[in-house]
Amino acid sequence: MRVGIIGTGAIAHKHARAYANIGYQVVACTDFHVDSARAFAERYGCEFVPDYQDLCQHPGVDYVDVCTFPEFRLEAVKCCAEANKHVQVQKPMATNLETARGMIETACNAGIHLGVVSQHRFDDSTQFLRRALDEGRLGKILEADAYVKWYRSPAYYSRPIKGSWKTEGGGALIIQAIHQVDVLLWLIGGIQELFGYWQIAARHNIESEDVLAAVMKYQCGATGVVQASTAFWPGHTERIEIHGTKGTAIISGDKLTAWQVENDSGEPAPISYDYATAATDPMATALAPFERQFIDFGEAIRNGRRPLSSGQDGYRALEVVTAIYESCRKGCVVRL
Repeated sequence: MRVGIIGTGAIAHKHARAYANIGYQVVACTDFHVDSARAFAERYGCEFVPDYQDLCQHPGVDYVDVCTFPEFRLEAVKCCAEANKHVQVQKPMATNLETARGMIETACNAGIHLGVVSQHRFDDSTQFLRRALDEGRLGKILEADAYVKWYRSPAYYSRPIKGSWKTEGGGALIIQAIHQVDVLLWLIGGIQELFGYWQIAARHNIESEDVLAAVMKYQCGATGVVQASTAFWPGHTERIEIHGTKGTAIISGDKLTAWQVENDSGEPAPISYDYATAATDPMATALAPFERQFIDFGEAIRNGRRPLSSGQDGYRALEVVTAIYESCRKGCVVRL
């Protein structure tokens, strides 16, 4: 697969290394920060293209990887649709549901694949849990929670666009914890209703939340909690906890750290305590899940199937995030 990258910030470097590891070729890159883009091109041996429209039209590109801030999404998808190029975007897929719907509709009408990066679906721990839950090994699910109690320094928020509603769509929930929201949806299913509280700029000088808590009721009848923060020094490993009538599973970072199931049998649980976490460092995440997601997206293109993390999946996660924000603003229960 030959890839063109729009946006050459920190996450693009992570993607480029993952592409190199799986044998995909980064053909071209672009960024309105020209010096950054030229340095990126030199480092990874690709072509610098001055304009994103030209990159989308590039004859050597099989699909486009959008690594920009969340505000810039629909423009890239429309351009890819016109060029009949598949497109993958960073999470969150957009800052609002209207834009996300436009992206899905544009891709669908053009017959191109739209993927959303949600690499934690591809962690060994998450993949195991999905199989185990499908087999009913935890019994009836009673509770499914996500805790993302991270810390980001004042330097992280030094640019006005960080934590802004316009450019990023919000704060700790949409930028950091949306990964865990997506994993909960993938493992447990849809959410029926929720209620949230937030603290705006509790610790950082930003216009959105850096502390948030929400309680949820899933469509299956289970309840759950989501906590998201970038204000809790020094930063604590994120966790997903799932409790069923037969036992409990806990993911810490990217590893399964607890599997306590009554009279369990079947595939051995991949218990590990050597986990990767971005609790204090945004880039301290493993490459392997990115590699697996990119391989899946390439195979989806080749085989004409839906990728494991599609535009529709990204929409579901964004729908929950925006519903929590609505609840926080209005002080009421929101039903999905």
